[in-house]
Amino acid sequence: MLRILFLGDIVGEPGRKAVIGNIAAIKAEEEIDFIVANGENSAGGRGITPKIAIDLMRAGIAVITSGDHIWDQKEIVEFVDLEPRVLRPINYPEGTPGSGSIVLETAKGNVAVVNAQGRSFIQPPLENPFPIVEAEVERLREEEDVQVILIDFHAETTSEKIGMGRAMDGLVSAVIGTHTHVQTADETIFPGGTAFLTDAGMCGPVDSILGREIEPILERFRTSMPQRFPVARGIVGLRGAVIDVDETNGKAVKIRRFFRDIDPETA
Repeated sequence: MLRILFLGDIVGEPGRKAVIGNIAAIKAEEEIDFIVANGENSAGGRGITPKIAIDLMRAGIAVITSGDHIWDQKEIVEFVDLEPRVLRPINYPEGTPGSGSIVLETAKGNVAVVNAQGRSFIQPPLENPFPIVEAEVERLREEEDVQVILIDFHAETTSEKIGMGRAMDGLVSAVIGTHTHVQTADETIFPGGTAFLTDAGMCGPVDSILGREIEPILERFRTSMPQRFPVARGIVGLRGAVIDVDETNGKAVKIRRFFRDIDPETA
């Protein structure tokens, strides 16, 4: 059995410090074989830098996925062509820097990770992810002979995420949603053997609104006036999913939500 840990959007310094400082212990305690994390909010809450990506990978993250904030830190543009383990959504136009998928070797066989971005209520508008993901999964299965495939679908609406999960049922090991920062409670394994969770949640401050300080966001709601949204502080919640996969056929046999709170004062 291959055990995968997927961590939701890492938010700012609190999120990345909690992940980096605790991932080795979590890997050992949970007997994890392979770790994927969405890192697109790890640099001050917007984007990711090469240094942060390197720090996360050195800590034990095998693949870093992203989404609509992938280009918010300009230095990442050249870096993604040099570091294939940092993914951008696969449904960007041809010629965009970086890649939307990767295959890595593990002690229990090859694992593929695909990153895609939805189109409903999310910017920038990208190409239709459904035919692109379907074609890439077919390529991975036929040309790369990969059985274990995980998809990070970075999207706004639950319907689009569920749609991707249903479309991929029986073709991939897991479809895990990201972007909305709130962990959903609908973990399941579809009839074809694909594990699914609408949103993994975030790795960020618990006492917050989506990882940001509460009052500026409330002021924006009250007045509609522009505000700065600093990353919050305090207890950090690590949220995600643990998926057990039969590496011989790529079918998921178990999925459970992962959640752990980290006190930065005592960690």
